[in-house]
Amino acid sequence: MSTISIDASPYDVLASQVPVSLSDVDAPSYGRYLEDFVPGTVFVHPRGTTIVRGMMLAYAKTFMEANPLYLNQAYAERQGHPSLPAAPHLVMNVALSLGVQNDSEKAIANLGYYDVRFLRPVYAGDSLMGRTRVVARRDRGVGKPGIATVETLAVNQRDEVVVQYRRKIFVPRRGAEPIGDHEVVSDVPFPFEASPTLSFPWSGAASDGLTLDTTRFEAMRPGRIVLHANGRTVTDEHVQWTYRVMNTHPLHYDRLYSTARSGPMSGEPIVYGGLVFAWLLGLSSRDISENAAWELGWHNGYHTQPTYAGDTLYAISRILAVDDGPTPALGKVRLQLIGLKNLNPRAALDTHGADLFLQENEKRSIGLAKIEEKIFEIEREILVVRGDTA
Repeated sequence: MSTISIDASPYDVLASQVPVSLSDVDAPSYGRYLEDFVPGTVFVHPRGTTIVRGMMLAYAKTFMEANPLYLNQAYAERQGHPSLPAAPHLVMNVALSLGVQNDSEKAIANLGYYDVRFLRPVYAGDSLMGRTRVVARRDRGVGKPGIATVETLAVNQRDEVVVQYRRKIFVPRRGAEPIGDHEVVSDVPFPFEASPTLSFPWSGAASDGLTLDTTRFEAMRPGRIVLHANGRTVTDEHVQWTYRVMNTHPLHYDRLYSTARSGPMSGEPIVYGGLVFAWLLGLSSRDISENAAWELGWHNGYHTQPTYAGDTLYAISRILAVDDGPTPALGKVRLQLIGLKNLNPRAALDTHGADLFLQENEKRSIGLAKIEEKIFEIEREILVVRGDTA
């Protein structure tokens, strides 16, 4: 490795000496139009970021995570981890956000998350890089936004995939020209697996009283609905956290940009949906996932209404199914997570009943109106410790 030396002597001010040329003005623009989402194209996302321990703990506490696996290094080491792992939703938020400049900085909305899988843990010192492959695009005609379906993954410094997922993005057209149906074959490596294998350490050690028996596998009865009592009022902190996880979409932090838009997504900056999701997971964690050994993944997730600073978030979980895990000491739990704003779970259940758990996108077809206070819905799968192992 060579060393570069540069003369750093004082210099004169040049601004008043160089004529202004208004014929050479550039305004860089990021994100992509529908025409740019050619199936088969792979985007390598800029920058990447190194995950540090301070951010991991600050994130877990800000988003109200209760699982000591992401808060207590001694506990994590007893569970078999070499050090404190990053909360999976932090990893997901970084993976998605790294791609915004390439994928969705022009997007009107994120339409859904699908097949999110956490393949291995991320620890302090790991550097994450993102890549996205275009799977499909749907042109809805001139003057109408289209839908791009993409696959995204994040790899660590050893080029190991740590998370992968699909999502759909609502993106504008550039112009009126016909959009062809051609595809390309990229030579950029993209190790996305249709049926991936997840790998994480686990020793089976007792929790030493740091978790409650009420969140062990035996309490996860199919059909059980859990109303998470505490809410969380969002403040302007969401602006800071948007870029701390590397999201560059101006809709989340540029008031002039957001108020200049038209339609339902205009007005004050909208809270980045990944942060809303993280708060909902945190609000549910001490009742549901405090004893989770691993977050297996998420599927069919939708932000059904926007969230703004000043809104108060609440969460409801519904247990859908339980199954045996990879060892007798762990069980699989499938859940539905529902997010609300400005309406506590008991009032929401009393008002809307079973309609709370219907998919909002399907309500029009069955003659039902969307629930204004419902902001999010997703299915998640976790591995939970059985009580007789502690």
